[in-house]
Amino acid sequence: MRWNISYRETWLHRTNPSLKLLVMLALFVAVLFVHNPNVLMNFSLGFLLLFFLYTGYPLKYLLLFFFPFFVIFVSTASSMTMFGEGTTTWFQWGLVHVTKESFLRGMHLGFRALSFALLGLLFSLTTRPVYLFYSLMQQLKLNPKYAYSFLAGIRLLPIMLEEFQTVRNALKVRGADAERGLNTKLKRYAIPLLSQSIRRAQRIAVAMEAKRFSNQTNRTFYYQIGFSKYDVIFLLIIIGITALACYTGIVLPYIPVTDVR
Repeated sequence: MRWNISYRETWLHRTNPSLKLLVMLALFVAVLFVHNPNVLMNFSLGFLLLFFLYTGYPLKYLLLFFFPFFVIFVSTASSMTMFGEGTTTWFQWGLVHVTKESFLRGMHLGFRALSFALLGLLFSLTTRPVYLFYSLMQQLKLNPKYAYSFLAGIRLLPIMLEEFQTVRNALKVRGADAERGLNTKLKRYAIPLLSQSIRRAQRIAVAMEAKRFSNQTNRTFYYQIGFSKYDVIFLLIIIGITALACYTGIVLPYIPVTDVR
């Protein structure tokens, strides 16, 4: 089973995966220590523009990818807003108690969750796993046996899904799929899938050992991943978005609150 979604390759796709990973991790950590909701709003807006303009995917797929995280943003912000604590009451009805403080904390948590989601989406949608692991081996000196093991595991996931569908279709043809009971279904699906996985894992392990993947000597790589002008563009845009979000959030705030703790 293969899901192929056509997309347009942009400069984000050509950025070095290791550099992109390190920058995204740094931004993840930085967002944790930002308590100014104005900065988080600007930060989310900047990366939202990057997400819709430079990931290269059709709009319908971008909306589909973004929708679950928008639901998380709404649910996180609304739950903190309606059931938080504060002194300036805006609305109260039963257990629902909306205050100025709870609203600000809700927006703060919501935009923080949205920032995390946008960073993860930008990285996952513009980074090919093969290039990422090759870059980790070449730039960050990751041991090849670990990198190729992860690549093999990623390649096995769609194969396992195909095998599951094959077992299900075979059971339907034999009329055994109609049998009820959790234990019965687990036995009929788990045993053949587990046995196939063990055989495949053994064959992969033998093949990797034969190809000397456990050898620590210098290796050659099919893909040569390096740095280019797109890495400079990426760094400049990330620094620009971060600096502009901080400056406008402090100098031109939407709300007169700089710390919601």
